[in-house]
Amino acid sequence: CLGHPDRPPSPVNVTVTQLKANSATVSWDVPEGDVVIGYAILQQRQDGQMQRFIREVNTTNRACVLWDLAEDADYIIQVQSIGLYGESQASKRVHFRTLKETDRLPSNSSNQGDITMEGLDKDRQLQTGEIIIIVAVLLMWAAVIALFCRQYDIIKDNDSNNNKEKTKPSSEHSTPERPSGGLLRSKKKSPSVNIIEVAPLWGCAQSQLPSHACRAWPC
Repeated sequence: CLGHPDRPPSPVNVTVTQLKANSATVSWDVPEGDVVIGYAILQQRQDGQMQRFIREVNTTNRACVLWDLAEDADYIIQVQSIGLYGESQASKRVHFRTLKETDRLPSNSSNQGDITMEGLDKDRQLQTGEIIIIVAVLLMWAAVIALFCRQYDIIKDNDSNNNKEKTKPSSEHSTPERPSGGLLRSKKKSPSVNIIEVAPLWGCAQSQLPSHACRAWPC
């Protein structure tokens, strides 16, 4: 009896989350100022077919995964805190029901005197967090795409400026071709005129030589 005041108080805020067809997670809080070195969980199927006792010491965990549960079955759990001088009284009973394989949201029910589980609200909070993460990722991608487009425009402008600078020297080299072309045209030889002096044929006419001999022989 003297050791009872040193036992820790019962856990509070016992809830069940992450409900599935064959597993669930139970969590709880411990009042501040109390030394707790472990926990004990009593898990019992409501129809009395199965009962399990889970005990763990030298830990500061405030949650435990319940495994190997039956599909679409009702369960009752109670949690105890383990201190240096013993165990606390069991917490209030918490009732929950596992899901079917086709269910996505937990189906909750409560009896009189039991704590109503708020698994649905937990799932909604998780869905809200996932939506926030997705929106943040989309915004990051939009920023990356905008930055890429801006860099692409800068590179495109630089390429166009470089092309303009390359076209200027070619035009400068092409201008001197005009005078050179003129020089080439000026170098063309003017048509030469050959003047052939023809000796009078009267002397040949008087001679008896033939006409072809007269051309070769001066008269």
